[in-house]
Amino acid sequence: MVGRGDGGDGVCETEWVHAHELLSALARERSGLEGREAAGLLRAFRAGVHRHLGFGSFAEYVERLFGYGARTTEDKLRTAEALEGLPVLARSLQEGNVRWTAARELARVATAETENEWLAAVEGKCSREIEALVSGRVRGDRPGAAARPELRKHVLRFEVSAETLATFREARKRVGYASGGRLDDDAALLLMARAVAGASDADAGRASYQLAVTECERCGRSFQRAGAEDLELEPTVAEMVRCDAQRVEVPNTHVGGPRARATQSIPPALRREVMLRDRGRCVVPGCRHATFVDVHHIRWRTDGGAHDADNLAVLCGAHHRAVHRGQLWISGRTTSGLAFRHADGSAYGQPASATAAATRERVFRGLIQPGAASRALVWHLGRPRRDDIMKLFRWSPPTGSK
Repeated sequence: MVGRGDGGDGVCETEWVHAHELLSALARERSGLEGREAAGLLRAFRAGVHRHLGFGSFAEYVERLFGYGARTTEDKLRTAEALEGLPVLARSLQEGNVRWTAARELARVATAETENEWLAAVEGKCSREIEALVSGRVRGDRPGAAARPELRKHVLRFEVSAETLATFREARKRVGYASGGRLDDDAALLLMARAVAGASDADAGRASYQLAVTECERCGRSFQRAGAEDLELEPTVAEMVRCDAQRVEVPNTHVGGPRARATQSIPPALRREVMLRDRGRCVVPGCRHATFVDVHHIRWRTDGGAHDADNLAVLCGAHHRAVHRGQLWISGRTTSGLAFRHADGSAYGQPASATAAATRERVFRGLIQPGAASRALVWHLGRPRRDDIMKLFRWSPPTGSK
């Protein structure tokens, strides 16, 4: 709006006032929404939503839903978990009195006893000033405490070639797997820097599973050795192991008789061929996992699937479990193209109906792994094949699957 009574720059005073009021209201609303979003993400993470929908990881689920990267998702989960013990800070965020960026930084150091002091200390400060104030302090420190230089974070920045970047990412994956848990940048780089020599590349012809699993031929139950005792495996895990495992036949003979003989579910030469074709990474769209992957029979061996390269595909452990639990369905042939669907029948990566997916997952697992509730049905139908279950569901196109 341009006219008389402008503020000297051609814009009517009422226009800039309205614009500022609009943005201020949006800022308050956004702070509240980000707080609710973080709480919702934490709830979904704890409930394992991504597993029930067949996603390989919670990070992938959030990326497809919100477009966030893995680091942003981890940051939001960390902050949401900390806010559960910071009622004043959480309420200030919900009411829009503090920005999300400020709440994120304060959640690193504040406690229920110190959150009021920290809120007062950051009032009127910008994000960079708040980051500087928090740096060098740990949870429980007060704003007036002296910062500890050894706790300050430092930035390492490199400009590298594509080859170096790819090799670094692979090394970071290996460090993470070897540690048995998720590592932040500092811990991962420290371990990598201390490593004297990297591990040699694994033989692509050998199965990923090097665990001792015993299968009872009479009852079909499987057990994994855990120290001095044997723990029974979930049937889906045992079925997954059969896809790509090294089988050791131990003859029941006297001392000095035939030795144990090891064979692989998939011949080494064929496994190398499949790994090379799929570039050693999971074939599920959007999945980036390329370490400790398995080779899966698209048409299950129990359904008559053969050791044929066209019937084999590389899957990461998470997606492999999802397939054997009925949360992810893969059909087709590798030469003609594979189709990936959630349990509700929708295309993988598209919004799925959680209710339909949960129902069909329960039906699938009840038929594949019969319990007391489904024994009569299984006795009547016989142990069904996955193809028969797919026909039973009569999936409609994704648009009609809600």
